[in-house]
Amino acid sequence: MSAGVLRLDGEHILRPVRIGDGAALSRAYLSNREHLAPWEPTRGESFFTIDSQERHAQECVTDAASGRSIRFVIESDDGEIRGRMNINNIVRGAFWSADLGYWVDAARQHRGLATRAVSQILEYSRMELRLHRMQAATLLHNIGSQRVLRGNGFERIGLAPKYLRIAGEWQDHVLFQRLLEEPLSARRERP
Repeated sequence: MSAGVLRLDGEHILRPVRIGDGAALSRAYLSNREHLAPWEPTRGESFFTIDSQERHAQECVTDAASGRSIRFVIESDDGEIRGRMNINNIVRGAFWSADLGYWVDAARQHRGLATRAVSQILEYSRMELRLHRMQAATLLHNIGSQRVLRGNGFERIGLAPKYLRIAGEWQDHVLFQRLLEEPLSARRERP
């Protein structure tokens, strides 16, 4: 599996962010602005512009080429971006780990889209990046995201007080990890 296009269902694909995605990213963030506000850092008006999102797309391509991160979009068949999946802070050395971040369009939640996309990201991280571990963090009250993580074999490993500045405040997060040496199916078959 390469960082190419992966089909998630009959309507959505998962693919790396590419140069030229600025307009579609801008539309996606604008249409999900209210939905994402409680879960993300406070965003200034310039964040939502096409120019800002195109600069971000260029940074994503550069970061992927350097091996620092690989960021993906969930794209629907109409070419619109319906979510993000990000492998951030890739560390090698003795760690071989990365951080997972994601969101799905408000109108497409509760369809299993995030669960399928996280599964694909984990398989890519295991097979192509050869990572040992993936970490994710959620706000304490983000039960939906916690379900997605648990459904993909993540285990809770702790609580991080004032971990990230989200919605203008330093907020506590639940930390999860998934060890990637074997597929999730093998972990589920154990007694």
